[in-house]
Amino acid sequence: MTTRIDTRFAQLKREGRAAFVTFVMAGDPDLATSLQVLKALPAAGADIIEIGMPFTDPMADGPSIQAAGLRALHAGTTLHKTLDLVRDFRKDDAATPVVLMGYYNPIYIYGVDAFLADAKAAGVDGLIIVDLPPEEDAELCIPAMKAGLNFIRLATPTTDEKRLPAVLANTSGFVYYVSITGITGSASADSAAVGAAVARIKRHTDLPVCVGFGIRTPEGARAIAAQADGAVVGTALIDALQKTLDADNRATASTVGAVADLVAALAAGVRGAEQAAE
Repeated sequence: MTTRIDTRFAQLKREGRAAFVTFVMAGDPDLATSLQVLKALPAAGADIIEIGMPFTDPMADGPSIQAAGLRALHAGTTLHKTLDLVRDFRKDDAATPVVLMGYYNPIYIYGVDAFLADAKAAGVDGLIIVDLPPEEDAELCIPAMKAGLNFIRLATPTTDEKRLPAVLANTSGFVYYVSITGITGSASADSAAVGAAVARIKRHTDLPVCVGFGIRTPEGARAIAAQADGAVVGTALIDALQKTLDADNRATASTVGAVADLVAALAAGVRGAEQAAE
């Protein structure tokens, strides 16, 4: 079965360019503003949208994304309301792929079967669950694939040749390569090292490889997009949003525009990689 993610990558391959993947936290700083941000992303140049599911113990996330998750939780964001956000987004956008990213605990509490059915009905296309290793594929990965959702796996600089086949075994949609070791937002990606890593992963899979962690500028996005099938930006967008909030962490008139403007600049960087290759 072909998902929106498969369709989008096929389209981008025809266009000869990499995907620009954006990450934002559901419900940050509130549900209404979060929906406005989501709706602004495709027009600003996002090809695929990752939406964070707020969680109380986000061990892989750096301070910016942790803070975004806390703002979202304080605003009353739940997993049910996250799915409602996707449903509302889908009223105006039937094409942009949406991936939910986060941790297994909220899904486990929700109930795997109920979550997968509700996520699919809401218009979710894929899942990135950072704390479920391949050994736990029966928990969520296999049921998700049967439900018609892509299950996107993370590969890291420490994923060696012996481990890579296990990581890729049930992966679909794309592979998310984490370009640095450590938490999100903690360093900048090295495009030369990324190029070698992407080539190594591609020896094991035909799936697109998207690279995230450490991309903050149009130049950085362009450098990564020249080496990979997609560039993922999250922390920089969260930081741009946070800078517009008032003293009580409430949205201001400039919140949505600040995120959209940065997305547009980064998208231009990703598309610049295509021109540079010509």
